[in-house]
Amino acid sequence: MTKALKIQEPSELLDFFEEGDQSIRFNYYPPCPQPDQVIGLNPHSDASGLTILLQVNEMQGLQIKKDGLWVPINPLPNAFVVNIGDLLEIMTNGIYRSIEHRATTNSEKERISVAAFHNIQMGRDLGPAPSLVTPESPALYKTITLEEYVEGYLASKIKGKSYLDVVRLKNEIDE
Repeated sequence: MTKALKIQEPSELLDFFEEGDQSIRFNYYPPCPQPDQVIGLNPHSDASGLTILLQVNEMQGLQIKKDGLWVPINPLPNAFVVNIGDLLEIMTNGIYRSIEHRATTNSEKERISVAAFHNIQMGRDLGPAPSLVTPESPALYKTITLEEYVEGYLASKIKGKSYLDVVRLKNEIDE
């Protein structure tokens, strides 16, 4: 990733994840007789660096928002889905974008997934990597502590990508 970003010193990003937290969430979405009437998980982007998702029983339900439309992500056997989270969007100054996604329910069968979240160290400042900020490419996000970001994200009650707007300096990369 640092190579693709043309970051000369990979530690500029990698050091943030060296002692970072990792968490795992197991998701169970039971069958629902009226799946069009409920949402399994509200639309949101992840407050993480990377999210690695395994769709355990290969049941469709994950959707991403692309060009304003919800697009299903069909499960592939023995494959992971990797999502860029808000933290990497901020750290890459918007070069890599976090993805807004949601989970839907199914009338016939339960859906089971396991998500692994990879985060930066608590106590670190979160902002664009210095080498990605230039006069031609100014900072799009302000720098705040990870704790401030997490508190604000949780207070926003998981509503789309709305909390990124709080730390955004410009609206040039809005969808």
